[in-house]
Amino acid sequence: MRIPAGLTGAYTWDRSFRLWDTYFALIWSATLVFALVARSPGCVRLTAAALLVPLIPLYVLVGRPVLRGDPPDERRALGYLAAALALFLPSAVLASETQLIAFALVPQCFMTLRLRWALVAVAVINLTPVLGWALLWRPGEEAVFYNSVFSVVTFVFSVAIGSWIIRIIEQSQERAELIAELDASRHEVSRLSAAHGALAERERMAREIHDTLAQGFTSLLMLTQAVEAELETDVAQARRHLSLMDETARQNLAEARALVAGGAPADLDGASLPDALRRLAARHDAALEVTGPVRALPAGPEVVALRACQEALSNARKHAGSSAAVGIAVTYADESLTVSVRDDGDGFDPASVSYGYGLAGLRARAAEVGGTTEIRSAPGAGTTVTVRLPVLGSTS
Repeated sequence: MRIPAGLTGAYTWDRSFRLWDTYFALIWSATLVFALVARSPGCVRLTAAALLVPLIPLYVLVGRPVLRGDPPDERRALGYLAAALALFLPSAVLASETQLIAFALVPQCFMTLRLRWALVAVAVINLTPVLGWALLWRPGEEAVFYNSVFSVVTFVFSVAIGSWIIRIIEQSQERAELIAELDASRHEVSRLSAAHGALAERERMAREIHDTLAQGFTSLLMLTQAVEAELETDVAQARRHLSLMDETARQNLAEARALVAGGAPADLDGASLPDALRRLAARHDAALEVTGPVRALPAGPEVVALRACQEALSNARKHAGSSAAVGIAVTYADESLTVSVRDDGDGFDPASVSYGYGLAGLRARAAEVGGTTEIRSAPGAGTTVTVRLPVLGSTS
């Protein structure tokens, strides 16, 4: 019986081979005793016993390594069993009592040979000794009949047990292969899960950087351009914009630290959502309107609402025009939170443009907490970005 490479240890004889060694030694010892006390002439008994003695070194030096092969070398197995039979058969012909050693040789046939060769070897082990014994000693018909029936029954039993054992081994083989495949699949799933987690984390960090640092730097750039234009014409306005630049830079620094620490957005650190939106609106010269009963909400919806406003305000300043009025509306309802950012700028045709990374990230953020994003715009009619988020509970 062949064992697939890599599955050593999956079978009983491999895991507990010492038990098999003990079994072989006991059968051999019992057979030697039977040979020595057989009802045969003294020289016959001694010859039969002497033929059994080389089986021990033959098993230790050749048979045992073959049996432990992965898979067993069938050519070496055939040579080993041929040598064992060359010692066993003459002994069994001389003294029928030595046929007991067959209980040790038959299992080895099924353990090392293909089924076809194993059946041939088992037939030789069970039937040849009786035929040789009958031809050599010419016993009575009754003795020949009983020994023949016994050898045939032993042969049939050996074949049945051997075939059953082979089926069990094959099933164990299949189970071992399935277990190996499951282990490989589990490792692959773990690898893919880790890769997916890393990709999701990269996407999350990209959204965070886009919604915080990138927008802050955009605001700084726009304020710098405004200050350059105002230094000679409106110093007071330039100073106000410089103050906003200072506040925006500090806010960017706080956001960077929050990203590194993995904490809440800097605007929400120790503040309510309306307070955070007021500071955000001030930095963007936007109006803020809050309706409904203001209350503390779970962190997820509040972060999404803040990031949505940041993205929508950034887009409004970049695309609506510098003179456009921008407003933020926040509505608290029993089971939802709605934030809208509107401008009265140039507007656009939503069907004719492809949304960039920022709006795509905004939609993804809202979807992660079960919310929806709606963008309404038309040429010359401004733009409104509305995000509706479910709020199933509140925090105190």
